[in-house]
Amino acid sequence: MKFLHTSDWHVGKTLKGRDRIDEQKAVLREIVEVAGAHEVDAVLISGDLYENAVPSAPAQALVVRTLLQLRDLGCEVIALAGNHDHPGSFDAFRPLMGRSGITLLGNIRPPESGGVVRFKARSDGQDTTVALLPFLSQRYAVRAANLMSDSPSENVGAYDQMVRDVLLRLCGEFQDDTVNLAMAHLTMTGGAFGGGERQAQSIFEYSVPASVFPAECSYAALGHLHRRQALPAACPVVYSGSPIAVDFGEQDNPSVVCVVEATASTPAKITDVPITSARKLRTVHGTLAELEAAAEGLGEDYLRVWVQEPARAGLREAVSDVLPNALEVRIDPEFSGSAERSARHRDRTTGSPQELFDRYCEQAGVKDDAVARLFAELGDVVVSSGAESIESGELGA
Repeated sequence: MKFLHTSDWHVGKTLKGRDRIDEQKAVLREIVEVAGAHEVDAVLISGDLYENAVPSAPAQALVVRTLLQLRDLGCEVIALAGNHDHPGSFDAFRPLMGRSGITLLGNIRPPESGGVVRFKARSDGQDTTVALLPFLSQRYAVRAANLMSDSPSENVGAYDQMVRDVLLRLCGEFQDDTVNLAMAHLTMTGGAFGGGERQAQSIFEYSVPASVFPAECSYAALGHLHRRQALPAACPVVYSGSPIAVDFGEQDNPSVVCVVEATASTPAKITDVPITSARKLRTVHGTLAELEAAAEGLGEDYLRVWVQEPARAGLREAVSDVLPNALEVRIDPEFSGSAERSARHRDRTTGSPQELFDRYCEQAGVKDDAVARLFAELGDVVVSSGAESIESGELGA
């Protein structure tokens, strides 16, 4: 049988205030097209369909429409909640989506109550078993009482053991003559961050080794880490990664979905299919003149810009004028004066306001005569206003 593995859509995610819903529509439309072109028997979505637990109406409409379009292809559609999703909402909509042939799972369930899904592949009639493990928060696994009374190592061990116990129960339903699949949203020991994950819910202290998946598992379809990668184990343990770079830390990650062919008796064959609909993210460096010269070759990419000259009034606006897609503009540390600030301490308690401001500008790497003149003019206005108030008797003793 053949299935498509994807995860970490993060629909509704903005980038530096820029709405990306049109890009997300294009990416999900491309995923539907890939599923149709490869005539897959199932689509497995391993969590983080949404960016947050209270998604907007457009975000929900896009996800629901995509799930229905995948189901209209005639394949099984199975999705579980990640740490960004609201598990209760997934379970609330579970009966309704089930009427459409779509399986949603928000919270961990025992095999007989929805924790394991079984179906026959439409292509060859192959019996298939899928064990589902939604995101298991360390706060849920390790109770507050344990946090107060147990050592950190004991709490980490408790989390590891709980995940093992749950998977042991779920994967205990695997049979020798079926394609046995596992879906999970969690951090694996030795996995590489993609660059846009929530660190508090991805720390390696609360991770588990890939060996938690048994050799009987034909393929473990993981979500949570945004980088496409496979972990060494007795079976294929694979993160599909996010099909769209959610932040500049992910700009170099390949955006793919995994199309997998598996049988009950042979190793899974994995094909990465690129997803190219989203705009690229890029980091560029240079002076304002250099950035202007390079602007034409940057296309429609979203940009993070490191300006290689000292800060001055209007510099950010000037960069935005030549690079309209610059979503983040920073001064290169070499020109920001940060090294000087850390190397020596400057007195900010003595001196006139103008002297104190000049020291601050020096330490901040701001070298702009216009800013200094504006501050001096402001000082003159304040002093003049104060003198007039005293003369007119408006200020009390």
